[in-house]
Amino acid sequence: MRALIQRVSRASVSVADDEVAAIGAGLLVFLGVINGDTHREAARLADKTMGLRIFPDDKRPMNRSLKDIEGQVLVVSQFTLAADARRGMRPSFTDAAPPEPAKMLYEHYIERLEQAGVTVGRGLFGAHMAVLLENDGPVTILLDTDRI
Repeated sequence: MRALIQRVSRASVSVADDEVAAIGAGLLVFLGVINGDTHREAARLADKTMGLRIFPDDKRPMNRSLKDIEGQVLVVSQFTLAADARRGMRPSFTDAAPPEPAKMLYEHYIERLEQAGVTVGRGLFGAHMAVLLENDGPVTILLDTDRI
């Protein structure tokens, strides 16, 4: 699994001009599910997301976690994070998990966050979405379960 995480002051996602979710301060997470991913990777990635110390305190610019600040998360499915652009100019998406297992793991990731008490907004899985965000920092982190 891959998560592109952005620290935000606020973010929202809309489908067909209708806002489906919005958050205040916290994290915007674009989540891509790769062939072969399991519930274990989803849980590990959710735990890492919550524990990342990328929010400021009085002493350091990156010392507090999402849980420490009681921040919110907006999770948006993004199969294009599985892109392979090593050959040619058109990315291949053969590494992306098929929709059914990808949606199941996307939901498991969100459930893990919610079970920990995090307020989660979500995009509409598989839909064409418009995402608005106010990046705070900017701080953008790419997590890959192969590297955490």
